[in-house]
Amino acid sequence: MLLEVSHLTKSYPGAEGPVPVLRGVDMTLEAGETLALTGESGSGKSTLLHLVGGLDVADAGSIRLDGQEITTLDDRGRAALRRGTVGVIFQQFNLVPRLDVVSNVLHGTLNRRSTLATMFNLYPDRDIVRAIDILDRLGIAQHAPKRAEALSGGQQQRVAIARALMQDPTIILADEPIASLDPMNAQVVMQSLRKIHEEDGRMVIANLHTLDTARRYCDRVVGMRDGRIVFDGTPEQLTTGVARDIYGADATFSEAATSTEIETLDTARQMLADIASA
Repeated sequence: MLLEVSHLTKSYPGAEGPVPVLRGVDMTLEAGETLALTGESGSGKSTLLHLVGGLDVADAGSIRLDGQEITTLDDRGRAALRRGTVGVIFQQFNLVPRLDVVSNVLHGTLNRRSTLATMFNLYPDRDIVRAIDILDRLGIAQHAPKRAEALSGGQQQRVAIARALMQDPTIILADEPIASLDPMNAQVVMQSLRKIHEEDGRMVIANLHTLDTARRYCDRVVGMRDGRIVFDGTPEQLTTGVARDIYGADATFSEAATSTEIETLDTARQMLADIASA
């Protein structure tokens, strides 16, 4: 057993008192699983991901990762967790725009470097070679000397994935990794995360908005609604009824969708979202 979440609760302050976000969540993941967290905005999926990654503190309950209790760690302990065991990928990439790509990737080794080396941006040759190898694995080694800000959104997200891999983490948490990307780049990023799982055997937990994307790229799907898990199963178990449990009475889902149909659904939904936000 790698990750065990038990009776996890979390609330945030509201105008009329605490607002519950997680209401007694229980979940167990074995080593090497790929998991999609899905649900509407406000369902609690991002909060759950942040608690597992040590980015926030639970009100009650337990999170055990490789036998280590996460909820009792202090600020320093949670920071150490994020620099080693857990690699976190964010929607907004969190790169240093004016730094070159390979330096951004090498920031994944900061936990192993001295203060002096960090100040003068000094890296061992072996780390530089490894960073370029990881970039090559993700198909962007040719961009290593460029500034991060010169890359497309999809390329920047792959740089963020490379930075996480430099930590050699046991688990990768991807918080809405494709929410700000166009459909083509979203597909490339999800394929990259899937490839990491298949080749490295790392656990990957991704916060995703659509069931179609979850079914295509993940082995297991957890659907959340109002701070509770309302579905936990395989992609094959996703049905229109499950979609309605997760997203409400108006939700629809193509139970027999082919890979091409799933891609088309994702593309159409992204186009609608782009039009609505324009």
